[in-house]
Amino acid sequence: MAERLIYLPLGGAGEIGMNAYVYGYGEPGKERLIVVDLGVTFGDMDSAPGIDLIMADVAWLEDNRDRIDAIFITHAHEDHVGALGLLWGKIQKPIHCRRFTGAIARLKMEELGQPVDQIHIHAPRPEVISAGPFEVQFVPVSHSIPESSALVIDTPAGRIVHTGDFKLDGTPVIGEPFDPILWHEIAHEGQGVKVLTCDSTNIFSTHPGRSEAVLANPLLDFVTSQKQMVVATTFASNIARLRTLAEAGVAAGRKICLLGRAMRRMITVGIETGIIDRFPPVISPEEAAEMPRDKVMLIVTGSQGERRAASAQLSRGRYLGIELKEGDSFLFSSRTIPGNERGVIRIMNQLSEKGVDLFDADDGMYHVSGHANRPDIEAVHELLKPQIVIPMHGEHMHLREHMKLAEARGIPSMVVTNGMMVDLAGDRPRVVDQIDSGRLYLDGSVLIGAMDGVVRDRIRMALNGHALVSVIVDEDDNPLPDAWVELSGLPELGRARVPLASNIESELAEFLERVDDRTARDDDRLEEAVRKITRQVSMEEIGKKPEVTVIISRLAAE
Repeated sequence: MAERLIYLPLGGAGEIGMNAYVYGYGEPGKERLIVVDLGVTFGDMDSAPGIDLIMADVAWLEDNRDRIDAIFITHAHEDHVGALGLLWGKIQKPIHCRRFTGAIARLKMEELGQPVDQIHIHAPRPEVISAGPFEVQFVPVSHSIPESSALVIDTPAGRIVHTGDFKLDGTPVIGEPFDPILWHEIAHEGQGVKVLTCDSTNIFSTHPGRSEAVLANPLLDFVTSQKQMVVATTFASNIARLRTLAEAGVAAGRKICLLGRAMRRMITVGIETGIIDRFPPVISPEEAAEMPRDKVMLIVTGSQGERRAASAQLSRGRYLGIELKEGDSFLFSSRTIPGNERGVIRIMNQLSEKGVDLFDADDGMYHVSGHANRPDIEAVHELLKPQIVIPMHGEHMHLREHMKLAEARGIPSMVVTNGMMVDLAGDRPRVVDQIDSGRLYLDGSVLIGAMDGVVRDRIRMALNGHALVSVIVDEDDNPLPDAWVELSGLPELGRARVPLASNIESELAEFLERVDDRTARDDDRLEEAVRKITRQVSMEEIGKKPEVTVIISRLAAE
């Protein structure tokens, strides 16, 4: 039976975030496997109320754990490494990454009590890591976090280049520049590149990408021109941007205060791993609160509207002794990830109500993307000349546009979304299986399945309210007429202008006084009847059918 070279995304294909990809080689159903990235995305109040993190369901990997040889992490962004500690116990295979990524991965594992000795640190190409039939190299690429890497994956069926997140930046400020000579070598070794699995995030951006280095002067000019306190927010992981912002503040005669645990942690890890050799001195929030407003610059977390981050806290009022006032300036040096717009706009409006002047990155003056734009993606196609292109890391429209771009150049391509298993061994990608690719939710400190009903029930309660009904049945199986109703998330008065709970209790009393013996003896029948009456009365009075919980208490005979 012919061996297959399979590609199976479990997360990140058809969406932004929670990246998790699987490659395999061998006979059908017996392929040896490697996993690339285990990331998260964040819950929102519309689709996942109360959920902290969302990640790929790795049930298929659990079922095939004996076939997995290794886990590779391309870089330390949350959507690539954030689920590592949460999911490693289900996979329990060696983790391979580079130094900076490994330091973040170690924190993820330690937080969940997982063994950090499973993390193996590697130098970039030419070091080779053997994992079953795969030989893997980490290849430096530019991105918005240090030590991002593409993977060169050599297999018996040919070479795969998995770009991870990347851009073409020769002067990234911190981190490694994109090296076209290195990539030329990769393209021309052996039989060349069989498969390019490529970042698609900015496929609709038609202008060539810009370097991180171009921001230094505009940011300095911005900070220098502000008259009162300056606040800037960006991704906590974008160490290059953090240092550029901080150096602009120092050059403008200001002291720098970092607000946000994630931001401070990234700077600490960067210094400990040697990624950055310098960062301006910082002051505490207490010191910042006591200084003249025109002598302070805050660099804060929360660029994506996170409700508990420093940006949101400042927009709502005093935070760690610091309060923004009319005439202060707030800069968003970041792009809003699709889906986060409402949270960001909420913060902007709250800041505006305080009289704070707002500046964002929409005109490109104060932000550059960490992802390759369309001309850069075309350049990579031309540089590597792959036999097959598989679009990756993007919503469906991004993947489809990338596929059309590849096919216009005569390169076979396919939109492969989460759960699709494709064989890449032939001249064209071929779908060979469909895997259930659900999601796992971190709800507080517990992992739950998306289909467990927890979130569904939470949404239904949020939409319809909740009624708790208590019924007592005596020792002779006769329900007492005095039902007790407690309402949550529902109006106190209904259409009749009497308390809704009292109205429901009255209707239930009439029913319980005349209920038949068969229903009175059967908890299930009695519960269903009580629920139906409660919902009917609510619908008549307030136009909603609440979720109903019925508690039946039976008195024991003496």
